[in-house]
Amino acid sequence: MGRDEPQFRVRLAASEEELRAAQGLRYRVFVEELGGDGPMVDHAARLEADRFDRHFDHLLLLDRARGDSPDRAVVGVYRLLRDDQAARIGRFYSEDEYDLSVLNGTGRRLMELGRSCLDAEYRGGAAMYHLWQGLARYVTDHGIEILFGVASFHGTDPAALAQPLSLLHHRHLAPRPLRVRALPDRFQRMDLLSDAELDRRAAMLQVPALIKAYLRLGGGVGEGAYVDHAFNTTDVCLVMDTARLSARQRTIYAGRERGA
Repeated sequence: MGRDEPQFRVRLAASEEELRAAQGLRYRVFVEELGGDGPMVDHAARLEADRFDRHFDHLLLLDRARGDSPDRAVVGVYRLLRDDQAARIGRFYSEDEYDLSVLNGTGRRLMELGRSCLDAEYRGGAAMYHLWQGLARYVTDHGIEILFGVASFHGTDPAALAQPLSLLHHRHLAPRPLRVRALPDRFQRMDLLSDAELDRRAAMLQVPALIKAYLRLGGGVGEGAYVDHAFNTTDVCLVMDTARLSARQRTIYAGRERGA
């Protein structure tokens, strides 16, 4: 491969330069790879940004083998918003797409996850597990009980996603007390096929790796998908109750498998 063995480190962004490095990675993934766009996307500087960035914590995965410059070293990112941070700005980011009242009414500690991405060179290996290990530490440090956030399928044609969306609806809905619902303006039914019509193997092959990982951890999805034409995606809202994690799932979540 011609690349030194990765030297991973996970920590929160602590400077404007590191935030811009995270936004640069997001641009490469969400704009260049997936065709997304938005009102604050800076094509000239190649930065994917929005009005919420200043309020989130940005968890970075750095590979020190690539050098000390953040624009080189940052190879993974998670954007995190705790309920106490959301209270200061009056809302969660996902409320643009989903009614979160069932979660807000639980009285439990919530955290929103978003903009998760890895540099293309680091997918399929140990990198995501290092990032999850850092996420697990953050969750423990802040006493987070429920994780949620929007995850995306590429494209805005629900018919092309009938198999995976129907699979999620029939087999992986979140428990009713935690089941958020897509907002009505772009609500997309996910039960496009009956359970009997599902080809589960074909359906799962269309499910993005990040969504599969949350399903393995015991996560579920809200009711309805949300078609986001600006970002060229069809979104589902994932919800995970950390109390429901099995011992093995906790091991995976903490990143102690696959060499992490």
